[in-house]
Amino acid sequence: MRNPLQTENNTSAGPSALWLALGFLLAGLGTVLLGPILPSLALRWHLTDAQSGILIGAKFFGSFIGGISVPRKLRLGILSGMLLCCAGFGAFALSTGLGSGLIAGALSLFVSGLGLGQIIASTNILAGRRYRTHTGSALASLNFFWSLGAVVTGLLAAALIPRFQLSGPILSFAALFLAVALGGLLNPSHTATDATTKEDPAISLLPRSALIRFALLLFLYGGLETCLTVWLPTYTLRFSDAQLLGGQSAAVLLWTALTAGRALSSAALRFVPESTVQRIGLALSAIFIASLAFTHRAPSLSLICILLGLSLAPFFPATFALLIKRGPTAREAGFILAVSGLGAALFPWMMGQISTHIGSLRIALAIPLALALIILLISSINSETPTEATASSGV
Repeated sequence: MRNPLQTENNTSAGPSALWLALGFLLAGLGTVLLGPILPSLALRWHLTDAQSGILIGAKFFGSFIGGISVPRKLRLGILSGMLLCCAGFGAFALSTGLGSGLIAGALSLFVSGLGLGQIIASTNILAGRRYRTHTGSALASLNFFWSLGAVVTGLLAAALIPRFQLSGPILSFAALFLAVALGGLLNPSHTATDATTKEDPAISLLPRSALIRFALLLFLYGGLETCLTVWLPTYTLRFSDAQLLGGQSAAVLLWTALTAGRALSSAALRFVPESTVQRIGLALSAIFIASLAFTHRAPSLSLICILLGLSLAPFFPATFALLIKRGPTAREAGFILAVSGLGAALFPWMMGQISTHIGSLRIALAIPLALALIILLISSINSETPTEATASSGV
């Protein structure tokens, strides 16, 4: 008979909650790093929008590969992800410092994406297994730190880029991944908070139709969120009078609202079904994205960025909670999270291509608008799990 403690260790062993939060803070910063620095980087390397899209695609394609290769021992996925991020961002810092250009930048960002994919997939699955009741609320709390990292990214870019070269701050950022990797390794947690935690099954427990549906939802959402976070600073500089922080105000406001929205979602998901919160947020997001095309003034743009962040905030924790309740294996959950990175690579690249060939980033906003509407349509298909309506106790 298998030792129950060994079973718990196989599913929930890994860094303690503090190091998980710090790792997700860095993962959030690393995921959106390219957006705030892209205008400066494009100017230095003389990149078109299409070439900038290649950099975006390289990082998020790497994230896809990292997600689908998540190991069953999730603590190893977190550790390897931290080390890959250290190496990848360190190489990217050197490429920016030496002016190496598009190819070296894309390769180093691909390695960084591999690490981010490992960290994000392994940490989300680990948290979902540690907190079996009100999983959505627990995941919203964890992803608060991811969003907080995204907010810090915009602020740091606005403060450091005008004063320092890109290479120094990015190299320091790479070193932080190594520090957190060592901290999590030295301060692990092997205790599951729920006595009903089960070992990761060797065979699939997720119906094929559900696997496809959740993968499609996160594939499209990865593209939706990244289209907005990556291109909004450039859009701000081109189509409004908002010159605050060199265009970074849009990204800062969006991620600040996403962070606040994750905190609010954690509370809301204790009382409202995940599917309901998910659909309301999507409907509002579509309205706010459409309104971007008619926005020219800084106050209106700022308000829309805030409302977009609040409306997008609950989608990921709500959707991933619905997935975890169906009992996927680590490989299945990792694959579903990984395709989010694939969408994040594809659709922002498409925006760059459309903007370059048509000559209007405003028209390219049709991409995130269409994504929001399609996701809303798919999520409206009845998907409530048997456990969703009965999960009413605290995390």
